[in-house]
Amino acid sequence: MSQAIGRTPGQTHATGYDEATRQRLAADAAVVMARYPQPRSALLPLLHLVQSVDGYVSPRGIAFVARTLGLTNAEVSAVATFYTQFKRHPGGTYTVGVCITALCAVMGGDAIWEELVEHLGIDDDQTTADGAVTLERVECNAACDYAPVVMVNWEFFDNQTPATAVKLVDDLRAGRPVAPTRGADTVVTFRAASRVLAGFPDGRAGQGPAAGPATLAGLRVAHEHGWTAAAYDEAEEGK
Repeated sequence: MSQAIGRTPGQTHATGYDEATRQRLAADAAVVMARYPQPRSALLPLLHLVQSVDGYVSPRGIAFVARTLGLTNAEVSAVATFYTQFKRHPGGTYTVGVCITALCAVMGGDAIWEELVEHLGIDDDQTTADGAVTLERVECNAACDYAPVVMVNWEFFDNQTPATAVKLVDDLRAGRPVAPTRGADTVVTFRAASRVLAGFPDGRAGQGPAAGPATLAGLRVAHEHGWTAAAYDEAEEGK
């Protein structure tokens, strides 16, 4: 079994960025902020930005975002702790999220989770000793039509089984390339994915199919039966 890495008692964090990193962050932050009518509207992408540098939303990252947007550290922390995409301690190169919500669970998600916990020797929000994989229980991957689903740094791996999930994490740890079922052709590191979420595309957005037969099944049945949505009645809007 791997030694789990998670929160470390007494763990210390860097208190600030070196000048070159600070200048690079400031330049990227200016690009992001220019997209919004008010600076504070850039809070979420700026959290992704500092996460792309540190691998998590660090205390120095929170301080940078707060100072840049004219907010308090407490205001920034309140947002960072609300959304699960923002990590509050260092994690692995790849975050492997197993959906355990109802549909995925009954389709095999619980079995996948149990198999990965045993195989990797870690539990929720813990990282393998080699720093490669952080395991995470996810409350819905928004892909019920392909249940059970596993995500790696927000890329879909559909219709998984315990065996395919084990192979997936083994390939990630061995440095072998893995191909998502839909979307991008490759999986990038957690930091690289965070930079994309900050608003800096890496050219992979148009790769691969976004939807498949399972996603479009309802639409196909509707076409076969000639079903259409009810007409929109503007007169009823204000009632």
